[in-house]
Amino acid sequence: MPRSAFYILWVLFTLQLNGQTVKPGEAFSDRQTVQKILGFEEEDEGSMPTGWSGGPAGTIFTDNKVVHSGQWSVRLERRADSQSSFSVLTKSLPMDFLGSQIKLRGFLRLKDVSGFAGLWMREDGEGQTLAFTNMQNQQVEGTRDWAEYTITLPLHADATKLYFGVLLSGTGVAWADDLELLVDGKPIAQALQAPKGFSTVLDVDHEFDAGSRVALNQLTPVQIDDLAMLSRVWGFLKYHHPQITSGQRQWDYDLFRIMPSILAARDHAESNTALVHWIDSLGIVANCTACVAFDTSATELKPDLGWIYDKAALGAPLSERLQRIYSNRIDRQQFYVSLNQNAGNPVFKHELSYAAIQFPDAGFQLLALFRFWNIMQYWAPYRTVAGENWPHVLEEFVPRIALARDKDAFRLSMMALIARAHDTHANLWSSIQLRPPVGDCALPVNVRFLNGQAVVAGYATKDAEEASGLKAGDVLETIDGAALTKLVETWTPFYADSNEAARLRDMGRSLTKGRCGPSTIQVRRNDQVLQLSPNRQPVAGMSSSSTHDLPGETFRLLSKDVAYLKLSAVKASDVAHDIDLAKGTKGLIVDIRNYPSEFVVFALGSLLATEDTPFASFTAADLSNPGAFHFGNTLRLKPDAPHYGGKVVILVDEVSQSQAEYTAMALRSTPNATVVGSMTAGADGNVSSIPLPGGLSTMISGLGVFYPDKRPTQRVGIRPDVEARPSPGGIRAGRDEVLEIGIRQILGSSVSSTEIERLAHP
Repeated sequence: MPRSAFYILWVLFTLQLNGQTVKPGEAFSDRQTVQKILGFEEEDEGSMPTGWSGGPAGTIFTDNKVVHSGQWSVRLERRADSQSSFSVLTKSLPMDFLGSQIKLRGFLRLKDVSGFAGLWMREDGEGQTLAFTNMQNQQVEGTRDWAEYTITLPLHADATKLYFGVLLSGTGVAWADDLELLVDGKPIAQALQAPKGFSTVLDVDHEFDAGSRVALNQLTPVQIDDLAMLSRVWGFLKYHHPQITSGQRQWDYDLFRIMPSILAARDHAESNTALVHWIDSLGIVANCTACVAFDTSATELKPDLGWIYDKAALGAPLSERLQRIYSNRIDRQQFYVSLNQNAGNPVFKHELSYAAIQFPDAGFQLLALFRFWNIMQYWAPYRTVAGENWPHVLEEFVPRIALARDKDAFRLSMMALIARAHDTHANLWSSIQLRPPVGDCALPVNVRFLNGQAVVAGYATKDAEEASGLKAGDVLETIDGAALTKLVETWTPFYADSNEAARLRDMGRSLTKGRCGPSTIQVRRNDQVLQLSPNRQPVAGMSSSSTHDLPGETFRLLSKDVAYLKLSAVKASDVAHDIDLAKGTKGLIVDIRNYPSEFVVFALGSLLATEDTPFASFTAADLSNPGAFHFGNTLRLKPDAPHYGGKVVILVDEVSQSQAEYTAMALRSTPNATVVGSMTAGADGNVSSIPLPGGLSTMISGLGVFYPDKRPTQRVGIRPDVEARPSPGGIRAGRDEVLEIGIRQILGSSVSSTEIERLAHP
């Protein structure tokens, strides 16, 4: 889990950037391209600036109305209901130039910024962050006219990639323009090229840069089985054979070299023989002098390698070669994967995204399947928790993905594959716009699933109630003639959520998307069934709520007996003061029906603990034994002052995910703590980004998170001690029924329901 307030920021940067790949030999021209895009000129109105990436969606735009110079600037705009707690604009380039210092400077303008705005830079090398800076300590906030700002970093000797851009935390608007990236005072395009040193095989093997040359119109059952076996052997060799683990082979391209022989094989025996010759061509694997040990004492998950001993399926020669390779694997040597130095989750270095490949391309499509499937097999801590038979999944998706006729069909097939991981972190984030339902417009309401019913929980525009005819508390039963139950059933295969609570949460957020213009819906309002014909409106003009906590102040006293703290706006530096203000109350409500704005597990948990308290254990991957995950140290809360001794009520629901769930685990371990609400999203553990062919990207939960007694949290989520959910009637009346039940846990049954309701709506 995170160790600093910048953890989520780093994760987002990795998510946005790992899919970007510079073609070998084009580094200098890439620096010239970067030099060109720093001024944000030649843009299209309202779009993401050319050559940049960023997010979350709907918060970054080009702007031709407010500029420092020229015709265009970039605008970062955040409202109270914007996703995440910050927005970030990002660009990367390889650090293949000489110098001692790199400087990013540019002009910023601010309007009503509640957090801070600024420039940022990060240097990475060997799967870890080596240097990082931003402008948080400059406190650039509020409203400011154009002014120039600068940040600098020394060039780290081991850095291989530079990431930089603009960020906005909190709410408000920030414009950026006329950026400059300087190396020792010179524009980046003029920086001296570093002498060509050691090149990885990825820099010298270009045989399939233009395409795999594998074309398929159909597959026989024999070919499907043989391709599935090819995937398993290719993945096993990738993480076990010394030629590949030492970086001597462009293993993606070697796949394309063997694939025609597998497709041409008349039967399984001929295919297995081709695999034997392929392995032999890699050279003899030497006997290990210090063989890799496999300590099972703290092992939570063992490698799934029983198949390499199956001589009936593989034939004796192939089985014996795989067994020999496994017995003589080299300790901790991995070219295509490393472990994050801080957290320990897998980092998939040297995985290229092949963004320029034109589809259909059956070879690259199968490469995407094989890469993700083998990462799940060897580097996913929750592969068994997913509840899938992974060999069967592989066989099912070989024809679906190989025979996809265009890029959209390929991406949807990959989305369906990734959904089988049942990991909310693991969506095909680079193509999420293809996930059904699709459309540029939607009804101007926010929908939330409650007890399986799709309920209008709020409005996305100011005039939504009048324009749509929908009222808070309405239950949607049909959309354009299709029953909600049928729509959910149809869309479910494309949602990679850990559990039903998270899946319905995500469906609710896009439930009414479709073509712009009239729609027909059936709703149930109280005991009436109504037919309505509201218009779908452009999504770009709507706001959506990603939290269910109280609007307004982060900390407040609901009464002299009840304190309230919401984590969506919490600051770690304020926690001790907030707890001091809560002194003397009977109970503290910690609202985590949100995503914490800062990491406060220890800052807050230590003030609630009365003794050294264990609250979580982690499992991490084993580079020497791919597929194995071992338990590490148990994390603990240590008491600190000022101590809060009253009751603690923790509110959670389906928006509580990842860091929110981890925080709930920690706070729940303290005395007098009660969790109130409903099942959380069930996705915990630091994320690992995975680039995929076609410029696609996904992620997995890269660490296993468990309670100290080894009970899992993935898919299960944080189970409440007291179940509490809103109801359509409560939403209609504007009540927060979950908060009311939380207050009841503190004040007991002697206080009237009217008084409880009053306290829950300050």
